[in-house]
Amino acid sequence: MVGAGTGDDAAVYRLGDNQALILTVDFFPPIVDNPYDYGAIAAANSLSDVYAMGGRPFLALNLVSYPMDMPKSPLKEILRGGFEKAQEGGCLVVGGHTVDDKEPKYGLAVVGEVKPGLEVTNADARPGDVLVLTKPLGTGIITTAAKQNRATTYQVNAAVKTMSALNETACEAMVKVKCHACTDVTGFGLLGHLNSMTHHSGVGARINLSAIPLLPGVRKLAEEGVAPGGTNRNLKSVDKSVQWHPDIDQYSKTILCDAQTSGGLLISVPPDKSETLLAEMQKTRGQKAWIIGNILTNGHKGIEVLP
Repeated sequence: MVGAGTGDDAAVYRLGDNQALILTVDFFPPIVDNPYDYGAIAAANSLSDVYAMGGRPFLALNLVSYPMDMPKSPLKEILRGGFEKAQEGGCLVVGGHTVDDKEPKYGLAVVGEVKPGLEVTNADARPGDVLVLTKPLGTGIITTAAKQNRATTYQVNAAVKTMSALNETACEAMVKVKCHACTDVTGFGLLGHLNSMTHHSGVGARINLSAIPLLPGVRKLAEEGVAPGGTNRNLKSVDKSVQWHPDIDQYSKTILCDAQTSGGLLISVPPDKSETLLAEMQKTRGQKAWIIGNILTNGHKGIEVLP
């Protein structure tokens, strides 16, 4: 039902009239020092692709690369973090595979389910829709700063908290209000994922910089030149698709393209349902979300970024 053609977050395969499987996989090297937090973040990131499709994850397999000559206690904590985070989302880790590698890597192959017809893709954003973001930006910049010993404990803790938070509540809310399109914001940054949504939906978008939430200290770190390599590549990749307002400076451009890990959902929702979506998220678990822009009327392409 959904394959690789639209660049969606996961594949969807119909089993019958009432059930379809959602299939996805993701893994990456450590981005924080604490092995338990790393495992939890990697698991939340992997589950996010299922939530972005409007589904429920229920089975997962560990994917592990780990040096044979390293102590095994950190690996146990990585796996414990991943298992407990998956368990939080009602997903059972049933096994996995491990290979010897010079650098640790961890993630999950996840199987989810959705009723055919209720799946959400990134390719159906419609003119007039409101764009809602469910997590603040800046995890790439903060984790890079941490590696350089330039991030405070407060900043790192804030990044870990947002990265390890599941997108389950946002998924449930967007399915309930019947949104049009969704993608999670991860390695290609906010503008990269929005660009994919607008391209595959055949529409344009406008976002407002002032409406976009940021993790603490991200702006200052960007001004100091802190950014992962992926963020700089993202900025180059959207150069021809984005119309920048003259007042948008280089630091803001970097933040909007920051490569996220386990970021929030970017949801395209009918305008008369946007406040209901925010209220549903707040009511369920007190989770915040922000209206950051809108989908433009027919004839507009690309992305406009306003102050």
